[in-house]
Amino acid sequence: MRIEILGSLTATVGGKHFIPSAMKPRQLLALLIANSNRYVSQSAITKELWGTTPPRSAANTVQTYVMQIRKLLDSALAQSEGMRATDVLVTGVGGYQLSVAPGDIDLTRYLDLAADGESALLDKDYVRAAHKLADALAMWRDDALCNVRRGPMLDTFVREMDDSRTIALERRIEAELCLGQHYGVLRELTELTRTHPLNENLHSQFMLALYRAGRRVQALKVYQRLRKRMTEELGLDPSPRLQQLQTAVLNCDRSLEFENRPGLLSSRILPAC
Repeated sequence: MRIEILGSLTATVGGKHFIPSAMKPRQLLALLIANSNRYVSQSAITKELWGTTPPRSAANTVQTYVMQIRKLLDSALAQSEGMRATDVLVTGVGGYQLSVAPGDIDLTRYLDLAADGESALLDKDYVRAAHKLADALAMWRDDALCNVRRGPMLDTFVREMDDSRTIALERRIEAELCLGQHYGVLRELTELTRTHPLNENLHSQFMLALYRAGRRVQALKVYQRLRKRMTEELGLDPSPRLQQLQTAVLNCDRSLEFENRPGLLSSRILPAC
């Protein structure tokens, strides 16, 4: 079985798809996949599909959707000996569970790679960290579940996945900066700070990369742009950490310079290296 949710939802067994074409059964399948190997209660399913105004027939309608998914699953599982849809989409007390092997879902593989990269970063193994996090990020094909209608449960899930993706990006860039690859991340950080205009971590990385590339004035302009945006939209100044970085750039603080010994960057200004 192969299930992918880091982009459009796809699900196949032996190359045969079992994604419902109708909107709500597809939404239900996405919810079960997002909570794979855990029971999802009838009330959670109802909230996802209909919000606060479910029809009186909600429970029966969910059963109908489950039957439709199982029919597609049985067709896809026809070539798999000993496997039936009821073994995969399991009915429990008051809910349903999609039972799959961890490696069947791209989300699980992504989370494992991201965790490996995070662990390597903590161990100051920056080469391994950069590679693992790059492999994790390469699994994203588009926004999560981009072809699925989302109710409150899936909306929360997708937001959490977006946050996870951004954190993995920050960690990968952090590892690359610790390897002295400041020129290599400049173009990417230019775009990332544009699409995440209030993200202090990405702006601090952009400032550091610019400074190390000999573009001190541009680094200071990045800080001023962020400060202006935060003041206008949030009524806040950048964090003390960002203010310390600005001061360090103004003073040409040697702790910002890259040397072939990661670890010399002052932790009071930027974390990790």
